[in-house]
Amino acid sequence: MIVTFLGTGTSHGIPVIGCQCEVCTSLDFRDKRLRASVHIEVDGKSIVIDSGPDFRQQMLLAHIKRLDALLFTHEHKDHIAGLDDIRAFNFWQSKPIPVFANRRVINKIEKEYDYIFTEKKYPGIPEIEIHEITNTTFTADGITVLPIEVMHYKLPVFGFRIKDFTYITDAKTITDKELEKVKGSKVVVVNALQKAEHISHMNLTEAIDLLEKLKPEKGYLIHMSHKMGLTRDVSRELPPFINFAYDGLKIHL
Repeated sequence: MIVTFLGTGTSHGIPVIGCQCEVCTSLDFRDKRLRASVHIEVDGKSIVIDSGPDFRQQMLLAHIKRLDALLFTHEHKDHIAGLDDIRAFNFWQSKPIPVFANRRVINKIEKEYDYIFTEKKYPGIPEIEIHEITNTTFTADGITVLPIEVMHYKLPVFGFRIKDFTYITDAKTITDKELEKVKGSKVVVVNALQKAEHISHMNLTEAIDLLEKLKPEKGYLIHMSHKMGLTRDVSRELPPFINFAYDGLKIHL
């Protein structure tokens, strides 16, 4: 399995044009983050979790030439706003792209992208094949996926586990029952928005505490805002098995 972090940032804390904070003016490529998304190459299949506003740019930068399944964690714009750009994969693969999401997310997609679902379709619009999922194991083009329900304040959000890789974004709390699904993962990815407390996202301390409880071989932090501080500096505060992910990082499992 090869995992590529397409984006490790968030819309939260995006500065105004001309911001002169240390992160926004940093020359370190690790401090330049697109919206959170990840590509998983497993058993010959190409799977992406979330297609935010930066989806087209991310797929081009990562040289991803095939898309076998698209999984959605939840319906917020920074996770679904790039769905229209799957049409390039429709063209090259000559078929609809399978999309996996819960009913609430599907309802949002049907509203936001109503032109995809009209009876008389305009030529060239995105073609998707909707698969409704619940909090039970499902298969995406033959790949077994285990959802993990987390709470994004009061909004249920799905994380996903594929083999020994678990990806969780936009989480504030996770029940012990759902954590049992994560245990044994070699790599666990969790969100860490900033150092300060936040109502709907784990902060740095909470993310570290969770990873120390789960004890994977490797833990990665994503969904950081510029309020987190410089990667170079904050990395010194992390336990040895935890790292900040960065856009373009590849890991092999």
